[in-house]
Amino acid sequence: MADQASSSITIAAPLERVLAVIADIDSYPEWTGQIKSAEVVSSGPDGRPEQARFVMDAGVLKDEYVLAYAWRDDGVSWELVGKSAVQKSQVGSYSLAPAGEGTEVTYRLAVDIAMPMLGMFKRKAEKMIMDSALKELKKRVESQPPTAQG
Repeated sequence: MADQASSSITIAAPLERVLAVIADIDSYPEWTGQIKSAEVVSSGPDGRPEQARFVMDAGVLKDEYVLAYAWRDDGVSWELVGKSAVQKSQVGSYSLAPAGEGTEVTYRLAVDIAMPMLGMFKRKAEKMIMDSALKELKKRVESQPPTAQG
């Protein structure tokens, strides 16, 4: 199993707004740099995605994969299901906690890729992916008016 990395950021919005943006998987290509296509494959009884298919283009790494989700009131976790050309496994989560008038978001990610990679390069890539994802999430949530999130 791959080592898990984590990173956190505080977003100036309530937890429910942040979680609503995370759950809106179909809109990921609008605000994430590496996700070129995102499609909910199945939804749970609460309307949140249970599985979603992604097409990623991160320069030298291109992949198509499906993630299965488990939602909580304070976040979500996911894991890779099915086949991927690049990944052997992916396990991740967003954990949200109130922080003053905002929300602290902690992103955890463990990816095991199918090609050999030196540990230091893998850790640097994970940190870049996490930092980018958190900054993009923060920008997306904070750029939308509060009423846009329900």
